[in-house]
Amino acid sequence: AGGSISRCQHAHRAGQGKIIGYMQVRIGPNRVGPKGWLQPIADAMKLMFKEIIIPSRSDKFLFLLAPVVAFGPALAAWAVIPFGDGMMISHLDAGILYLLALTSMGVYGVIIAGWASNSKYAFLGAMRSAAQIVSYEIAMGFALVGVLMAAGSLNLNQVVLAQQGSILHWFWLPLLPLFLVYFISGVAETNRAPFDVAEGESEIVAGFHVDYSGMAFAVFFLAEYANMILVSALASTMFLGGWLSPFEGIPGLGPLFAFVPGALWLVLKISLLLLFFLWFRATFPRYRYDQIMRLGWKIFIPVTLVWIVVIGLGVLGRVGPWFD
Repeated sequence: AGGSISRCQHAHRAGQGKIIGYMQVRIGPNRVGPKGWLQPIADAMKLMFKEIIIPSRSDKFLFLLAPVVAFGPALAAWAVIPFGDGMMISHLDAGILYLLALTSMGVYGVIIAGWASNSKYAFLGAMRSAAQIVSYEIAMGFALVGVLMAAGSLNLNQVVLAQQGSILHWFWLPLLPLFLVYFISGVAETNRAPFDVAEGESEIVAGFHVDYSGMAFAVFFLAEYANMILVSALASTMFLGGWLSPFEGIPGLGPLFAFVPGALWLVLKISLLLLFFLWFRATFPRYRYDQIMRLGWKIFIPVTLVWIVVIGLGVLGRVGPWFD
């Protein structure tokens, strides 16, 4: 799983400069390798050979532990994500609860990094990030309650099987508000633009990892990209049919694409959602901190609560084809 995530991170990082450059009508990286596609490898080698400088007044043990704590949950969460019917590392019946617990733990790495650095800028960034993650975790949790009600199971394999039929049977349609809330909250949880106030260069230099360098900084960097891929994988699994083909159940097209493995469909859906991460970064300016908090508490949480009631009525009335 770690090797697959690493390759996905490299592919996303390589495409990021090119895609954002295209969106902003500029060339992008074009020096390292053919048309600049080896730039991520050059960046990784640069960080590998840089010294890890530890501030003299910091807590050295916690300073080095923080990147590992940030990266670990993003890696462990892949244990319950199915790439096919029964194709997962661990077949947990409470997979959604496992994911909620793990994704909440990533904030500890950020808090430890900000506190252990003994820097006011790092600590301010850590507090911003912690408040943001906790706020949007509530909205994400309520969105998952809607998925649980629609699928009738906490097992991610069963969640995907509950979406069998065609693309119109997937949960993105009846749970569209929850899908949008979940994905945008995922962007906020990963501290990506336009929710990157924890790293606001114009306000607090670089946030919680301002004192990190070398491979310690690289692990934080990997954790951010691993969380982006994880959010995309979870959204694909719970709202976009996971490994299911979008042409399933369509006369003429279903048998034509039956040879495509389910894992490939999942990878394509993850790639599509990762493209939205890049689109947001290239398009939207950074929000103010109060705007981010207002969006989470006053818009997303009420929307999810209202839609949970709507789903409850749909399940009670056995509205087809999703809740029958």
